[in-house]
Amino acid sequence: MTEHQTLSSFLESWAGQDDLRRAVAATTQSLAESCCAIAEIIALGSLAGSLSASRGENVDGDTQLELDMRANEIILDELVDAPVAYLASEELELPVPINQGAPLYVAIDPLDGSSNIDTNVSVGTIFSVMPMKCDKGDAETDCFLQKGIHQVAAGYVIYGPQTAMVLTLGEGTHVFTLNPDTGEFCLTIPHVKVPEETHEFAINASNFRRWDGHIKAYIDDCMEGAEGPHAKNYNMRWIASLVAECHRIMMRGGIFLYPGDRRPAYQTGRLRLAYECNPIAFLVEQAGGAASTGYERVLDVDPTDIHQRAPLIFGSRREVELVNHYYKEVHPLQERSQLFGSRGLFHTG
Repeated sequence: MTEHQTLSSFLESWAGQDDLRRAVAATTQSLAESCCAIAEIIALGSLAGSLSASRGENVDGDTQLELDMRANEIILDELVDAPVAYLASEELELPVPINQGAPLYVAIDPLDGSSNIDTNVSVGTIFSVMPMKCDKGDAETDCFLQKGIHQVAAGYVIYGPQTAMVLTLGEGTHVFTLNPDTGEFCLTIPHVKVPEETHEFAINASNFRRWDGHIKAYIDDCMEGAEGPHAKNYNMRWIASLVAECHRIMMRGGIFLYPGDRRPAYQTGRLRLAYECNPIAFLVEQAGGAASTGYERVLDVDPTDIHQRAPLIFGSRREVELVNHYYKEVHPLQERSQLFGSRGLFHTG
């Protein structure tokens, strides 16, 4: 068996003697250990109890399942010994103080895709590590409302056929696979790269009637295949698990789209900026891909609320750039420019 560098060794080598890096490394290691514990529970399935039982609603009105809350509790307990001042979680109304004066705070989606747990579909944990700029715990202060460009680390752990951590520390994106025999994450794909081109898109097509003209026009043109303005045939995928969608794109390319739509609660998007959009965008960009809201780079979005939602379009760079063109050139009520005719700008045949 090939010998692989462990996550702990990788982090130690990266951190050196730099104080901030050492804090980031220690926090990442704590998150990895908590995810190992979550992986064990998920692997047990129904043997671990009713993981899909409802435990109420979070601040945004989404149903909280037993597994959501158990994952949140495990992470919170593990971070007690980490250099983390606060934990901001999708499952908590306000950031929770942990270690006063510590240099970092963590924003986390403890269990993404938990509604799929009964179907044995891959689910995950998504995290973002930010510098702590002040000592206040008010969710509306600059402590927590920072642009994604300020992240010092981000990652997700996918609980699937293999448990893997996909991590960036701002110097590329790396894949670590959990060795169940040792309980350690080991480096298996250093500097993963998202292919620039793709023939595959992921979107919840049941929302078609709710989309604006930008997305309708793009999907319409994809569906025309080789005869359409993109001059290529597409496959469509939709798992309804953000981590699983992202991991597929990391491995083989593609584009994921969850735009804002006409539903009152989702006009500014469905996914949370701090817990989902920012960390995914950081990971994808560090792997050579792109992430956009349609109007701007995700990492440049200026947040106004810790639970803020945002549109998210990410994946293969050239396909994301193509969607951005649709936002610039197509009227939201679907008055299409000549740019998009069969002989227009985007026809490459």
